[in-house]
Amino acid sequence: MPETTALPDPESDLKSILESTLRILRTRSLLILGAAAIIALPTAALLPLIPQRYRSEATVLVVQQEVPERYVTPTTSTAIGEALQAMTQEVLSRTRLMEIIHELHLYSKEQGRLAPEQIIEMMRKKIDITPITNPDRKEEYTAFKIAFTTEDPRIAQKVTSRLTSLFIEENSRTRQDQATSTASFLSSELEGVKEKLAEQEARLKDFKMQHLGELPEQQQSNVAILGTLQSQLQNTASSLARAEQQKVYLQSLLSGYRNFAARGMALPTSAGGSRLASPLEEARAELTRLQLQKAALLGTFTPEHPDVLKIDLDIKRQQALVESLKPKDSAKTENTQPAPASSEDDVSTAQLKSQLEANRLEIENLSNDEHKLQVRIAEYQNRLNATPVREQQLADVVRDYELLKLSYADLLSKKQQSQLAASLERQQEGQHFLVIDPANLPQIPSGPRPIQISLGGAAAGLAMGLAIAVFLEMRKNAFQSEKEIMHSLGLVLVLEVPLMLSVSEERSRFWKSAFTAATGCILVLVICATEYYVYRLG
Repeated sequence: MPETTALPDPESDLKSILESTLRILRTRSLLILGAAAIIALPTAALLPLIPQRYRSEATVLVVQQEVPERYVTPTTSTAIGEALQAMTQEVLSRTRLMEIIHELHLYSKEQGRLAPEQIIEMMRKKIDITPITNPDRKEEYTAFKIAFTTEDPRIAQKVTSRLTSLFIEENSRTRQDQATSTASFLSSELEGVKEKLAEQEARLKDFKMQHLGELPEQQQSNVAILGTLQSQLQNTASSLARAEQQKVYLQSLLSGYRNFAARGMALPTSAGGSRLASPLEEARAELTRLQLQKAALLGTFTPEHPDVLKIDLDIKRQQALVESLKPKDSAKTENTQPAPASSEDDVSTAQLKSQLEANRLEIENLSNDEHKLQVRIAEYQNRLNATPVREQQLADVVRDYELLKLSYADLLSKKQQSQLAASLERQQEGQHFLVIDPANLPQIPSGPRPIQISLGGAAAGLAMGLAIAVFLEMRKNAFQSEKEIMHSLGLVLVLEVPLMLSVSEERSRFWKSAFTAATGCILVLVICATEYYVYRLG
């Protein structure tokens, strides 16, 4: 039959390891305890020589802005965590720490043998900045602690107080500088926008002056004026037609007078036997008609109305015609004898000629007025035609102007906000640091911890002794049990020889065990006494 290999039993292996460990602890107990005592005793002896360190600590509270942000918007949006890191870099910079070292006369012994960079690094290792976060919001900092550790408690307190002051000053200076810089930047930007706005205003003004009368807001007035001008043109055309008719009438009347005068006949009379009206009488009748028409217009329109002004002009012209038709020798007395018929004919002919001249002047004036009105109507029609183009051009200019106005108003509002924020920072009513726990004067050293060092030395001695014992056991070429023999040789033991000792061997073995136990107890007592001494010392 083939041989079967027995699988290792984990429980038996663990039991074997425990038995070996217990055997080593039993046989090498003096070595292990001795190593522990050898390490613990010098450690306890050297503890008084280790300088004690004192830790002074201060707590700084982050006070939020007292004025609501809807009234004054802060100029900085940097999170307090980021701001604290930046301030830590600034406060712990080489320049600031060297100032503190020279001010408080620190590291006088080290300055002769160490470089300034090494001293600065040594001091930085003793400074501890610990943020305190909000329990509900871990990312929000509510306070932070500043601590400094050194051999002199008063120096620790002074350095901590100085660091606290530097943090408060740096925070106040940084926030004031940010507010001032923001206000200065906004002021410069505001001046630039103000200049551009003035240029745009001048451009808008020049555009309006250049295209006066063609602007969109003048379109309604242009339409109204155009309507008035067309009405005036119509009235002028009507007046011109009447003047032309009167000219034809006067010319025919003059021609008739001349024919009657050439034949030696008297002036014609009307159908009723009365004499025909003279030109002067007709002119006066026309003047009366115009005055009555003006009175009727004033009942409807104001004196500044174009129709009223037009009829005023007609009245002035008619008055001038009446004055020109009056005979120079009209002032006659009641006793004056009537002139002969021939003289009367000459006077009538002269009056007709004068009336024709006045009619010619009137036609000339009306023609000029008609031409001027046509020119003005064409001008206003051109203005109305150009209005859409000017509206588009004006929209581009006004859009740039409005954008600059909005930008200027926005910058002005931001500048005022930044000035308020700067004033708030100067009055320490914005976000600031407040010392709630000043730097204390430590009475109890923070380190080194004697009991911990001593226990650590004893534990290190025990570990070293155990390592030596295991090493020595591994170097021995001896079997300690039947299992080791069977495991090493692969044989099964069927015979067991009992241990048989003589009386002297048993006595020697007893005293050896007693000595080992006593020595072990003494070593344990020494170690315990040492630790108690260190505990009392600490």
